[in-house]
Amino acid sequence: MIKRPLPKIPFLAALLGTLISAGCSTRGPLEQVDQAPPQPRDISGIQDAVARAEPLSRYGNPSSYVVYGKRYYTMPSSRGHKERGIASWYGTKFHGRRTSSGEVYDIYKMTAAHKSLPLPTYVRVTNLRNGRSIVVKVNDRGPFHNNRIIDLSYVAAAKLGILEYGTGLVEIEAIDTRAPAAATTAVTAPTDPAEAAIAATTTAAPPQAGPQQTRPEQTTVAGEISLFIQVGAFRVRDNAQRLKDRLAASNLGPVRIVTGATASPALHRVQVGPLASVDEADQVANNLISLGINDTQVIIY
Repeated sequence: MIKRPLPKIPFLAALLGTLISAGCSTRGPLEQVDQAPPQPRDISGIQDAVARAEPLSRYGNPSSYVVYGKRYYTMPSSRGHKERGIASWYGTKFHGRRTSSGEVYDIYKMTAAHKSLPLPTYVRVTNLRNGRSIVVKVNDRGPFHNNRIIDLSYVAAAKLGILEYGTGLVEIEAIDTRAPAAATTAVTAPTDPAEAAIAATTTAAPPQAGPQQTRPEQTTVAGEISLFIQVGAFRVRDNAQRLKDRLAASNLGPVRIVTGATASPALHRVQVGPLASVDEADQVANNLISLGINDTQVIIY
């Protein structure tokens, strides 16, 4: 149980040092491996979290906090928040332990962890590969593995169809609990034209979790989904071109510059890809770190 260096505030009881199966997180050699329950319950009757207005957690919303030497900032509001990226999950290692919000982590509850959303926040999570969609309550902090945006509980990962792969490509959208009850999706945030809007999807019936082990398969990008690692964004195109040339010389794979027009002057984004899988994205991110480039972002079109 790692504690945040801020006094008198419980910190990330369920997430720090998380070892997600199938390589979702980095762990030390002596840490207990996280996993699915050895004899899973029938989860077919477990419903989505019901979004409702709740007071903010007393302990889970510091203005900022530090994990592994990196500072993270808590968003003042979740209204309009929408993002795409890689999801992971966490299981029995943290079952019964306190989360950052003070609630106890239960692998059979529809919950999740996020680095910056206010606690609690309800979000709709959509699997971009199969169209399945769930609603979870974000009540914890994490994941702190590079290029992951959300950690799902065991049951949430099972219902979304990413349990056996360890990771999944997802879109998350905050639910505005101030809106009428009939509104179940978030207010759409303005998007950069360089980012394609997700097509409307049909929610499929969730599978029943069985006694299975996480397979060492890659989460392969399918259909029209494209995965990139964004390395930088520049106002001056010459700066973007210099970085592109540097990356091209490092044999990381295809490198491109995407220019958006929402800002003035326009932003020129340097991206590596398209990448074939989450595993490849992780490898590229690690190679970038060896080049001294630590601040990267997964982009999904």
